[in-house]
Amino acid sequence: MSQILPLDQLPDPAIALKAVAPDWRSAVRAAAAALEASGSADAAYGERMIAMVEEYGPYIVIAPGLAMAHARPGPDVHAPGVVLVTLAEPVAFGHAHNDPVSVVIGLAATEADQHVASVAALANVFNDESVVPALAAATTRDEVRALLAATGAGSGA
Repeated sequence: MSQILPLDQLPDPAIALKAVAPDWRSAVRAAAAALEASGSADAAYGERMIAMVEEYGPYIVIAPGLAMAHARPGPDVHAPGVVLVTLAEPVAFGHAHNDPVSVVIGLAATEADQHVASVAALANVFNDESVVPALAAATTRDEVRALLAATGAGSGA
């Protein structure tokens, strides 16, 4: 099984800062664009991530200010990948407690077990509630990587 790169080693195409997203669908599409730019998935994967939220609700909003956009493995996923997108302005996903969202993690997996393990590992990175606001305020990719390294994200997500 291929490993997803540790968060503190994300390449530049996998980090998008201050993306303009007028609504949650645009925020998810920004994550999909980063997954596409990093070579992990096609644009169609973004539409599948949106469909998951439309079907199951805003369950992807896993902590205050943080959404983890993902869908099941499929032919539009070429390689395991994770991306981080900060939003220029927070957007509402419709979550009762964790809106608005200012940071979107995009996750693409090629195998179901990898998907589940990756979601669990990524969720643990954000146990410290100060991490999301710090990421949202970051102005450089290196600052994002340093914040993620400080969380222990380098131990392998």
